[in-house]
Amino acid sequence: MINFNGLLQDNFLITSLNRSFLYGDGIFETLKIVDGKILFSEDHYFRLMASMRIVRMKIPMDFTLEFFENQVISLTNALNCSHSARVRITIFRNDGGLYLPNQNSISYIIEATSLASKKYEITQDYFEVDLFKDSFVSAQLLSTLKTTSKILNVTASIFAKENDLNTCLLLNDKKNVVEAIAGNLFMLTGNKLITPPISEGCLNGIMRKQIIRIMRDFPEIEFSEETISPFDLQKADELFITNVIQGIQPITRYRKKEFKTTFSVQLLDKINKLI
Repeated sequence: MINFNGLLQDNFLITSLNRSFLYGDGIFETLKIVDGKILFSEDHYFRLMASMRIVRMKIPMDFTLEFFENQVISLTNALNCSHSARVRITIFRNDGGLYLPNQNSISYIIEATSLASKKYEITQDYFEVDLFKDSFVSAQLLSTLKTTSKILNVTASIFAKENDLNTCLLLNDKKNVVEAIAGNLFMLTGNKLITPPISEGCLNGIMRKQIIRIMRDFPEIEFSEETISPFDLQKADELFITNVIQGIQPITRYRKKEFKTTFSVQLLDKINKLI
């Protein structure tokens, strides 16, 4: 069952004219639901509204925060998974036109699947990564959005599987490390925690935002948004990836370097207290 434009139905068939299918003319949000509530709901909603404005989609007048929350929860309630669920809402421009659309009105689809745990947990004790260097993230505004144009991430995921890696780290066109395939990157070196700035082209992640907020509770750790070079990774004490579904995934190996996970575990405990 899905929610298509406010109607619960068993399935949805796209046509060959669907603009998200033809041109990647769509954006999406991935949400975690716990006990009938969207975690970090306002952050998700305002990022979604900002993304729609940036790509010049027409925002319906009734698309308020309350409407957004009700549309999501009505589906998870119908699927009996509101205790813990992963939800994706995809918004796409309606059919018509070539690169230039005939209109800017939108449709949306909401999908939900049950999750095993309400709390965030580190599920993989060993997690190896390497760089994906075949293609690069463009250091510009559109790269910071969750659009349906994700062929780079798809290709990098295949590369990771072919090379027995858990995931890959992506570079931008300046050859700086900006993010992982499915999450933002943080690097702890000594008493300094660094994540790339949005201007580098990394996703404007919701869990990234929570980590930045939580760092106020760690006055002994200096936090900074700075560029990260591949060489910097070798000097780090900890590396970890964040996203709203998994929370934090520590990286334990990059090439021949092994990493600690102590601070990652402390942060994850803080995040779970927000739920």
